Amino acid sequence: MTAPDVPRDVLRDAAALYVDLHAHPELSGAEVRTAGVLAARLERDGCTVTRGVGGHGVVGVLRNGPGPTVMVRAELDALPVRERTGLKYASTVPGVMHACGHDLHTAAAAGALALLAGARDSWRGTLVLVGQPAEETLSGARAMLDDGLYERFGTPDAVLAQHCAPLPAGSVAHGPGPLMSAGATLDVVVHGRGGHAGTPQLAVDPVVTAAAVVMRLQTVVSRETAPGERVVLTVGSLHAGDRANVIPSEARLSVSVRAFTDASLTLATGAVRRIVRAECAASGCDREPEITVTAASPALVADPDTALRVRRAHEDAFGPHRVTGWPGSTATEDFPHYAAGGVPVAYWMLGATGARQWRTARDGGEPVPANHTDTFAPDVRTALPAGITAMATAARSLLGAPADGAEAPGASGRREGAAR
Repeated sequence: MTAPDVPRDVLRDAAALYVDLHAHPELSGAEVRTAGVLAARLERDGCTVTRGVGGHGVVGVLRNGPGPTVMVRAELDALPVRERTGLKYASTVPGVMHACGHDLHTAAAAGALALLAGARDSWRGTLVLVGQPAEETLSGARAMLDDGLYERFGTPDAVLAQHCAPLPAGSVAHGPGPLMSAGATLDVVVHGRGGHAGTPQLAVDPVVTAAAVVMRLQTVVSRETAPGERVVLTVGSLHAGDRANVIPSEARLSVSVRAFTDASLTLATGAVRRIVRAECAASGCDREPEITVTAASPALVADPDTALRVRRAHEDAFGPHRVTGWPGSTATEDFPHYAAGGVPVAYWMLGATGARQWRTARDGGEPVPANHTDTFAPDVRTALPAGITAMATAARSLLGAPADGAEAPGASGRREGAAR
C-alpha cells in the first residue's frame, strides 16, 4: 500500500471532510458539530458508532473477525486564533481556527478507516477510531478513559496517532526518545486591592505584581534549570482591569511549563509557585494567590517494538528516503494517557509543508508558519494522501493477516478483554 494507492473516492471524501472541518472549527469542549460530522462519516463506512464519550468524544468500531484490536486517535478541537491564511475554505467562525492540524488528522484517520473498510479481505481484527475532544486543553484523553473507553470498547493491543509538523509534505518522521515533552498548565490569580488610578498609595496594584511575576519567571529556565535540560516556560495569558483610571482588584495569568523529565517539570512548576507567592508577599497583597494546575500530561514515549513495526511499514509504503528522524519537540500532547496500564502506543510526525514553501524557507525566505499561528496551512494536496497512507499502513501492520490468527506485538494476555 503506497501513497498513490489511495483510491480516488476515498481521497475525495477525505478532502471534503477536511475542508468542512477547517471551515467550521470548534473550541475544546464545544465540538458538537465536528463530532456529529465525524460520527456520520464513520457510520456510513460501516462502523458501530458511540457518541458522547468523555464529552463530545466519538468512538467508531469496525469489526472484521478475530484478531488484534488497533485504536486510532484523532483530535476534534480547534484553537482561539483568528485565521489569516486567505484560504477559500478559511474558518467561518470569528476568532476560532484549526491552527494545529486537527482537521487534517481527523480527515486522514477517517480516510484510513474508509480505505481499510474497503479492503477487509486483507486484514483481520478490530479497528477502533477515536475522535477525541479537548486535546488542546490536555483534558480530552483522560476524560474519555475515565468514561470507560477501554472498558466499554475493549483494551486495545496498540493505539496510534500522528501529528502534522513543519516538515516536507509527503514525508513522516519517527523518533527514538521522547517525541513530545511533559507539560503542565498553571492558572494564577493575584489578589490586589483595587482603587483609583490617581491614588495608587491606597491600593495594592495587581498589575504591577503580575508584571513582576512575569519577569521573574524568565529566570526559572536561565538560572534554575541545568543547561542540559530542555525546559520551556511561557506565560501565555495575562489579564487585568478594564479602564485606565481604575486599579483592578486582581490579575490572572496562565503559565505553561514543559520538560522532558518529571524531575525538571517538578522543579519548574515548584519555582512558579514559589515566585508567585513571593512577589505577592513583596507587593503586600492582602490575600494569598490562587495557583491551580488545570492540565497536565506526561512525556510522549512510544512503545519501542510497536514503533519499530510502524516505522518499517512506513518505509515500505513511502520509501526509506521519505521516513526521517525526529529529535523530539517541546510541544505537549495528552496522547500519552492512552498508554495507561501498559498499552503499547506509536506516534509519528506527518510532514505538512508544500515543496515550494519548503524550498523558499530553506533558501532564506519567509519561514514556514508554525503550528498555532494564524497563517498555519498544511499543503493538503500532498499531506492528506500521505496522512491516509501513513495511518492505514500503520494500522494494517498491527492488525492480523487473513486467517493467520496473528497478534500485534505485546498483545499476549490482553486480547481476552477486548471487544470483538
